[in-house]
Parts: sequence; structure tokens; C-alpha cells
Amino acid sequence: MIFSRWRTGPGRLTAAEAHRLLQEGSAVLLDVREQDEWRAGHAPGARHLPLSRLTAGAAAPGAPAGRRLVLICRSGHRSQQAARLLRARGADAVDVTGGMTAWARKGLPVQSSAGSAGTVI
Repeated sequence: MIFSRWRTGPGRLTAAEAHRLLQEGSAVLLDVREQDEWRAGHAPGARHLPLSRLTAGAAAPGAPAGRRLVLICRSGHRSQQAARLLRARGADAVDVTGGMTAWARKGLPVQSSAGSAGTVI
């Protein structure tokens, strides 16, 4: 559950809020950046589905019952669009304001596709 005092706007979370939900196991992180961005660095445990595929009609991976989909991109623009799209499809979806840039700035973990320390591009 997300309490109103932690919200940054309708359907938006800070990186710290998103990380807390992931640690609690109450959310699934879905990275909507493109493949090269994902390979360079993403949050450990995130799932990957580019916004380009979502807008083309691809189904998002379902979140287990009781878990919210948290969308993330580089800066928060694409993830906000993806969250709106998924909410229109009936999903419980929010996005991370500031995206992976804010995530990394907070010192939260970023790993490459190879499993080593990653970078946000």
C-alpha cells in the first residue's frame, strides 16, 4: 500500500519509495527503456519490456496478486506514459519520477546485463 504522504503525484513514486516497495515484496519493477539502456544498467530484479513494445500492443508481465507494477525509464517520461497505458488496460501501475537517473543518484543498486556494476545511459 502506498500512503498519500509518500506520493509525488497521481501514480508517481520517488526512487526511494519504489525501492522500499520492492524490498517489501509488494511491487514488481518493470523497466521500459530500450535494449541498449537496459544492458548498460538496470535495477537488480527488474523485468524488461521496452515502451516501444508496450505501445505496439505487447502485454506487460502480470504482477502476482497484491503486487503493484512500478514502471521505470531513464528520466520518468516514458515510464509515466507506460503507467498510463497500463492503467488504461486495467493494471495497478505507477511510475518512478526521475527514473533510473534518480535511482542511481540515490545510491540504489544498478547492474549491467552481465551482472557487474552498471551505468545509466
